[in-house]
Amino acid sequence: MLLSSLISLIYKDGVTFNLFLSGGITILVGLLVMFNTKDHNKEMNKREGYIVVAFGWIVMTLSGTIPYLLTGSITSFTNAFFETMSGYTTTGATILNDIEIVPKGVLFWRSLTHWIGGMGIIVLAVAILPLLGIGGMQMFAAEAPGPSADKLHPRITDTAKRLWLIYFGYTAAETILLKVAGMSFFDAINHSLCTLSTGGFSTKNASIAYWNGHPRIQYIIIVFMFLAGTNFVLSYFAFKGKIQRVLRDEELKLYFKFIAIFTIIAALIIYFKADLTTSTIEHPMVWGKAESSFRHALFQVISVVTTTGFITADYTLWTPLLLVFLFGLMFLGGSAGSTSGGVKVVRHLILIKNGFLEFKRALHPNAVLPVRYNNKAVTGDIVFNILAFFILYMLSFIVGALVFSMFNIDFMSSIGLSASSLGNVGPALGNFGPVNNYAALPSLGKWWASFLMLIGRLELFTVLILLTPFFWRNR
Repeated sequence: MLLSSLISLIYKDGVTFNLFLSGGITILVGLLVMFNTKDHNKEMNKREGYIVVAFGWIVMTLSGTIPYLLTGSITSFTNAFFETMSGYTTTGATILNDIEIVPKGVLFWRSLTHWIGGMGIIVLAVAILPLLGIGGMQMFAAEAPGPSADKLHPRITDTAKRLWLIYFGYTAAETILLKVAGMSFFDAINHSLCTLSTGGFSTKNASIAYWNGHPRIQYIIIVFMFLAGTNFVLSYFAFKGKIQRVLRDEELKLYFKFIAIFTIIAALIIYFKADLTTSTIEHPMVWGKAESSFRHALFQVISVVTTTGFITADYTLWTPLLLVFLFGLMFLGGSAGSTSGGVKVVRHLILIKNGFLEFKRALHPNAVLPVRYNNKAVTGDIVFNILAFFILYMLSFIVGALVFSMFNIDFMSSIGLSASSLGNVGPALGNFGPVNNYAALPSLGKWWASFLMLIGRLELFTVLILLTPFFWRNR
């Protein structure tokens, strides 16, 4: 918030004091809480771990509303909470009708909520969730941090610092490249913050479609969206020179194959069936129809798979087949240990492998046929955990859509809102599609969407376990 006030001062947007005051209030409340809890027991068990993660996110969101409310950029508390939750969970859904009139200091704060939330998720996924043993995230525990010799570093704090460094480095690199490619420095740094966090907030009403006349800008964002959707632990290994370890990773290979296959399919459909001149502001298409079809297909596929939510076109106009296709990709997600939302590629991989093994088990009921991932046998507990996660995810999606329909929202919009909020994608379908925003959503709908964003971001179990009566019973 203090950094945002500095940006506000540089651009003289008139809200410098309000942002500075927001930072002061947050620091003051934090200090009061810290000094009043000096003598607490510093050991934390699993139950307290769940509480800290879930309620920490909520408290962070509540404090994040202060800049919006004090600057008057968003006057409704419901809207401010929704925008902040969308920021920290890196969803990218917005209630702002005209983004370009919002003070630059506030826009920078909005982008920072993405960046902070994105790195928070990396640390959670790599350092904390495996220790809690939830969500199947212990899948890559051997490559993630923790007190063991074969991990990234024996201390979680040191691991977090290394991941922060990679995250910061990627952000700085993208900012420089976008500036060189033709963006203003302010737009470049904001879009870098939102790309690496797979967030999707933009400083322009048209999102990345504003630069449809600058293909280089879009290709740069594509590259960094792809990197943000990969496991950040693999980036660490790559920088350490362990390239073979990166190339052998099954999840990375499947992630790449998914994107390549889906992009080719989408590009062919766009080239032969869609009218790019009606769905984009690209007049004329810069490097020819074939290149434009490929670029828009690649951009939208990576944007949806990584749950970033940037758009270069109104893909709802690209034929019903592509619309259903992109809707399905909302359930895919990027790699575990990345900033992306969704189910995650590694879970799909384990589910597919286990499904095929069920055929063999049916023929050979006495055979021991473990699921293997990266040449290691996956324990039955993890497979059951992933199956439970997937069932819970689909149930949450169905219940989410049903609740949205109770607010008199049509079928297409309801399922789009539920899938987008739960997967932290951003753009939905119907009345809340890529060229619209969430301003028209009823107040209760915004609170429900915020809840779905939170449970989707925190791997379902972390929040939903707090709603079970046995969690609160005394041991």
